[in-house]
Amino acid sequence: MQKQRNEIAEENLKYLTELPLLFLTGGVGYYVIELLWRGRSHWSMALCGALAFLFIYRLNEAYPHAHLLFCALQSALFITGLELAAGCVLNLWLGFGIWDYSGMPYQILGQICLPYSLLWVALCIPVCILCRWMRRVIFLADD
Repeated sequence: MQKQRNEIAEENLKYLTELPLLFLTGGVGYYVIELLWRGRSHWSMALCGALAFLFIYRLNEAYPHAHLLFCALQSALFITGLELAAGCVLNLWLGFGIWDYSGMPYQILGQICLPYSLLWVALCIPVCILCRWMRRVIFLADD
């Protein structure tokens, strides 16, 4: 009984340390990428980056031996959906004007476009590698 309690406490402690580090890595990482790419960003993009990184981490946790391209494609689909949802709320509804892809080919509502979705696939490959590394080295997962 005590052993089971210790295992539960250890698992809870793991999530209490893991979640903030994942959010911070994704939030800061995406914010910096956007600053380098566009020269500016918005605080909401740090939140989107944190959510996207958490998804990518959990995807790689669920499928630790999956092909990187599979994980990158799944991640890019998630990010594109997140970008559409965030864009509809932040840009179209609230009028923040953070981005506008209306001049890009194959765009939807000016919030997502095919060229950037493909770029997400390429960017997600090293992010998946980072997530796998973090699981093994920082969080000591044994897949």
